[in-house]
Amino acid sequence: MKFRKKILKNGTEILLGRDENSNDELMKEYKGKENTILHTVAPGSPFCVIVKDKPTKEEIYEAGTFVAKYSQNWRDHKKDTQVHVFTGKAASKKFWMKKGTWNVKNTKTLTIRVIDIEKIKILSTKRPRET
Repeated sequence: MKFRKKILKNGTEILLGRDENSNDELMKEYKGKENTILHTVAPGSPFCVIVKDKPTKEEIYEAGTFVAKYSQNWRDHKKDTQVHVFTGKAASKKFWMKKGTWNVKNTKTLTIRVIDIEKIKILSTKRPRET
């Protein structure tokens, strides 16, 4: 399954789901691990995995801007976006849950500001397209 791969300013790689199927595959791959994972509080965004142990606050925030950028909340409302931050150890899925939906515990909430989402949008149009 192909995920979106992005590189943060300091060179750290992040992986983002493209749809409910790739979100499920991404979460299955990182479920139970220590990696930091992000997803909007509202449904309708990619899950994002930071491919690094113990990322900095700056890396987490920058990864959150990508999650917000690709979210339905941003698309529909263009306002600050709330993002949950948790680890793969806090994620679980019941057999009856629909694709792309996961239970998460022990989340921290991060507010991604409009101005930062717009900066990511501008930067991504200037860079060569990433897979």
